[in-house]
Amino acid sequence: MIATTWRKQAACRGLDVEVFYPATEDEVDAAEAKAVCAECPVRQLCLEHALAHREREGVWGGTTERERRRIVRQRRKSA
Repeated sequence: MIATTWRKQAACRGLDVEVFYPATEDEVDAAEAKAVCAECPVRQLCLEHALAHREREGVWGGTTERERRRIVRQRRKSA
């Protein structure tokens, strides 16, 4: 799927972006965004985009920045 195409299918399309940029990375603050991501048909593509582009803020693909850093570290170890 082309990079811009997946965004058209995202569950978050049209929602207030503030939901995806919580004040903290606390699970409670990120819960609303993660709930949207949990139902998203392109969640994995969104996550891969965030990892590839080193998105440092916000919830992408159902993950916070801290969780994405953990994924990157795990992938480096297994590579």
